[in-house]
Amino acid sequence: MSFSGAFAQVVALVGQGAILWRRMQGGPQVQAVGATPTIPDARPQGSIPTLKMPTARGWAPGHQPTAAPGLKVNAFATGLKHPRWIHVLPNGDVTVAEALFMPGPVRSLFGYAMVSTMRRAAAIGPSPNRITLLRDSDGDGVAETRGPFLEGLNQPFGMALLGDTFYVGNTDGVVAFPYTAGATRIDAPGRRLTTFKPGGHWTRSLLASTDGRKLFVGVGSLSNIGESGLDVEAGRACIYELDLATNACRTFASGLRNPVGLAHEPTTGALWTVVNERDGLGDETPPDYLTSVRDGGFYGWPYCYWGRTVDDRVPQDPAAVAKALTPDYALGGHTASLGLCWLPAGTLPGFPDGMVIGQHGSWNRSKLSGYKVVFVPFVDGRPAGPPRDILTGFLAPDESESYGRPVGVAVAADGALLVADDVGDVVWRVTAA
Repeated sequence: MSFSGAFAQVVALVGQGAILWRRMQGGPQVQAVGATPTIPDARPQGSIPTLKMPTARGWAPGHQPTAAPGLKVNAFATGLKHPRWIHVLPNGDVTVAEALFMPGPVRSLFGYAMVSTMRRAAAIGPSPNRITLLRDSDGDGVAETRGPFLEGLNQPFGMALLGDTFYVGNTDGVVAFPYTAGATRIDAPGRRLTTFKPGGHWTRSLLASTDGRKLFVGVGSLSNIGESGLDVEAGRACIYELDLATNACRTFASGLRNPVGLAHEPTTGALWTVVNERDGLGDETPPDYLTSVRDGGFYGWPYCYWGRTVDDRVPQDPAAVAKALTPDYALGGHTASLGLCWLPAGTLPGFPDGMVIGQHGSWNRSKLSGYKVVFVPFVDGRPAGPPRDILTGFLAPDESESYGRPVGVAVAADGALLVADDVGDVVWRVTAA
């Protein structure tokens, strides 16, 4: 066993002790979900935060996630390398961004503990830095054609196609490539449109505006609560709006610790996102959330959460707290809700209009949360009702191992729901049973 692996086991034992101690201080908490969640008071975890991460195991032959009643699941593509995000092209081809987090220099014992634990969970390592194209020509629900679509990228994540231009969200900026309809590979050099600071929350999600003239870009924070100073957070924890005609890039909304999935609600045309909130305050405090995004809106990070609940660990700015907006819908503490797409009514049997969310799964809580794909129903452009499971079974019953971790979600050309699984190295396909 490597030193890193041995150290990760020591960290896990320390974490188990911290979890037992915190469980003794209070009973189980009700999950903070919905438009008016009950959020427990903050209980700062200090220098020994709750650290609980299952070992990445992958899927054994014949083993797969559990689909909700009335649905079935099959592997659309296997043998990928850390597939994170999915984009469906007009001709039905599916592009998959394959990338891994690459940590910078470790400057503390806790930092080394985190890196060792993330390595055990298959969350870090050499990044493939490519986008793979998948094609199901015979319509049997399995991609029989696979090949590199774009290579030599820098931790690619978000993708968008507008006209004859394919856009990629690299961790250090948005790049545009010429695209020909039906092409299975792009070899032409890209044209950089923006520059972003890499590191920290490294994903850069993309979504075209409804008029096709702009791109929204999600850029997460460098840190948990700005503990390295807010100067290094400048230009982060926000959603940008990029004008494709002028390359002008402005902050559309801010105070969003890690806005990842982006989607439009078609009734109103509003932009929605899912946001990963801060760590170190308790199992359900604060919850990750799904929210509409207001132009010019500020959503609290790092000073406060769920509206104007102040985080006492952060040097305060009363004026910023006073203007903080309350999110629309809580998704539970530390679910790591990443993937987001709109699901029209009837796409899956028994499911009305709503949003599908890929929950990558927690590490900073005593009982793990997330590790599933959920659906939030909408009525008249707003969330309306409790979330429903679409795919579960990514986590072992004793929480010691993860078979997979869902990330990006997208609706395929044939109406199937596609789910990227970056631990199982699979793209799953969900349809009617």
